[in-house]
Amino acid sequence: MEVESSRDFAAIPDAFQRLWTPHRMVYIEAGPEPHETACPFCVAPTLTDEKALIVARGEHCFVLLNLFPYNSGHLMVCPYRHVALYDEATPEEVAEIGLLTQIAMRVLTETSRCDGFNIGMNQGSIAGAGIAGHLHQHVVPRWATDANFFPIIAGTKAIPKLLGEVREEVARAWPGAAA
Repeated sequence: MEVESSRDFAAIPDAFQRLWTPHRMVYIEAGPEPHETACPFCVAPTLTDEKALIVARGEHCFVLLNLFPYNSGHLMVCPYRHVALYDEATPEEVAEIGLLTQIAMRVLTETSRCDGFNIGMNQGSIAGAGIAGHLHQHVVPRWATDANFFPIIAGTKAIPKLLGEVREEVARAWPGAAA
């Protein structure tokens, strides 16, 4: 296949660099409807940790990487039980979500040297939950230098590490992990 030079197209050159991320089209083209017919948070624990991007398993909840991360190391804490809203979670699930979130923060601080976090839950599709039927808490590491124009102007995030690398690094650093 021959690569065409952009100078042959009708356009005015600008100073912008382009970051092409065609792999994201699967997510974008799906629109507001989920890709899967089965809940991915119910399926994940039935797979290997590597395949499901799970970094830790607790008694009532598990921690996995977001397949479409906002930043490298973007984790989610999910109960095993298929429950949609925080007020429907059992006291045991709520406690373990909190505990696993604290551990995730410590592990991400150690492995990625992040400067802060965005932590939160979107409850219901109207509130922005991509998978509204299964409760999950986001733990997104942030760095003082991670803000740029990409998300605002270009609708693009630059993710510097592959998911498999991040999963291995975080899983290995998780307290009680086998060496």
